[in-house]
Amino acid sequence: MMPLPNRHLTSVLLRREGELFLFDCGEGTQVSLRRLNLRWKKISVIFISHTHADHVTGIPGLLMLSSQVDRDDPLYIIGPPKIAEYVEASRRILDMYINYEIIVQEITAPGIVYKGDGFHIRCFPLSHTKPCYGYTLEEEMRPGEFHPAKAQELKIPMGKLWGKLQKGETVTTEDGREIKPGDVMGKPRMGRKFSFVTDSLATPDIAAHVIGSDLFICEGMFEKALEEDAHAKKHMTAEEAAKIAASSQGVKKLALIHYSPRYTEHELKKVLEEAKAVFPETVLTKDRMILPIEYVD
Repeated sequence: MMPLPNRHLTSVLLRREGELFLFDCGEGTQVSLRRLNLRWKKISVIFISHTHADHVTGIPGLLMLSSQVDRDDPLYIIGPPKIAEYVEASRRILDMYINYEIIVQEITAPGIVYKGDGFHIRCFPLSHTKPCYGYTLEEEMRPGEFHPAKAQELKIPMGKLWGKLQKGETVTTEDGREIKPGDVMGKPRMGRKFSFVTDSLATPDIAAHVIGSDLFICEGMFEKALEEDAHAKKHMTAEEAAKIAASSQGVKKLALIHYSPRYTEHELKKVLEEAKAVFPETVLTKDRMILPIEYVD
């Protein structure tokens, strides 16, 4: 809610196959990007949960920063109503020099808001003081592991046919034999799933949306003793975030974010303890922390 000397406002950067996606863009986001030496021009999309200041005030600086690098691809900004008005007003009032295309898409209904090669990003409504959305990035099933020994056993010549089989295509050899991918490939493998939820009451339907998440980033704004205060402001406690993770089948790791500024780094240990008591695989996020999301198989 409030930038502190060692705690910037909310922002999560997700890197997948060299492509970058930004979830929320609080004040100071570009500072962390610079300190991590990340190629911010590779950010394809900025996803905004809601238009409260602590989640969008970093956008103008990031837009201007991106004009200082050679950017050829358009930048998408996806978020709730008024995000287009905010971006346009910022560009006009600050008289920004922008040398690339900015495409703003306002969410009109829950569902898939972005598709890429082998994955999609979906939004779902949250319960806050203004329209707010959570997001999930989910990869499609991956082909099974290719077994060269099986291909050699079937006398399939190495080269193009191997490549086609690995892509899931059925091939025909020179001697007329039809070889299916299943003849040389293992079973299809699961993709990965990432979920992002902040600024919301702990509603029952969140668990259904984040099911199977390898990494579930969720606000843990208050300790249990302040639950009444949290609900009055339409936020959740760390314990409630942990209950969502525990009740949502297949969540592997919960990473808490968006803490109340009342907590010092030392006091956040209590917030973590309350969450871990419910969901042991919980961590506290901090500025520039890197959390790998590995394939299960």
